[in-house]
Amino acid sequence: MNRSIALIGFGEAGSTFAGAGDWAGQARAFDVLPERREVMAELGITACDSVEQALSGAALVLSLVTADAAPKVAQAVAPVLGEGALFCDMNSVAPGTKRAAAKAIATGKGRYVDVAVLAPVNPARMKVPLLVSGPDAAEAHTALEAVGFANVRTVGADVGRASAIKLVRSVMVKGLEALTAEMMMAAHAEGVGDEVLASLDASEKTIPWTSRADYNLDRMLVHGRRRAAEMDEAAEMLRSLGIPPLMTENTVAWQQALGELGIAPPPEGLEAKLAAIVKAVGAAGVLKGEN
Repeated sequence: MNRSIALIGFGEAGSTFAGAGDWAGQARAFDVLPERREVMAELGITACDSVEQALSGAALVLSLVTADAAPKVAQAVAPVLGEGALFCDMNSVAPGTKRAAAKAIATGKGRYVDVAVLAPVNPARMKVPLLVSGPDAAEAHTALEAVGFANVRTVGADVGRASAIKLVRSVMVKGLEALTAEMMMAAHAEGVGDEVLASLDASEKTIPWTSRADYNLDRMLVHGRRRAAEMDEAAEMLRSLGIPPLMTENTVAWQQALGELGIAPPPEGLEAKLAAIVKAVGAAGVLKGEN
């Protein structure tokens, strides 16, 4: 695979993959930051002065830039991608942004692939979970495994599907992180951290997320208004401690909104609950800010 890999962006992800994949002598790279060239040299990666130079002869292109730069990169590389080159957009952007990038790539000779990186690249390195989608996902899957990626999964032929899975999942994962910060700052301020964490340990149950999501929606539909009142008090507590209740205030809004839908009793099963919520929201406009 001599010189068949091109990396656009050589930050943590690009340099980690190049080193862990042992791409010395096989890859070229371009980064807008000149200081990245030293790292490229250390890893045996050919440092390029332009995107065009990096793409020369590349069959597999990995775009690993900042989210705001991702669309610009797709537009810039589209005219210079080689015939049939696989452009793997591995940036953390919205599905719609990926679809727009795919349209840009389609104006040239390359092929667009939506790739979602599901975990930090360190310490997972080449074992980091990758989701791949798009019309050429199967071929990209094979190509990514050929250069050393060991945890690749194809999730469909639609561009945006891989990124949708990642970002919807991030609503929970990053949301829990934010809630943790809000909770622990309050616990620290009140001097009750040990008791709060012990209480959470005691109540934690290991159940599948399908069951957990079903249960959580059930509780919100049945008790949402009462829970909103409780969380309103929690928000007031946070404010009194000098902690902005950024997550808690929106928890109040969600609990109140679902509680006011009046779905009683909630139907059995997660899909039935979701269908009922969607129907009720369409009728009442509760979650659209119309009430």
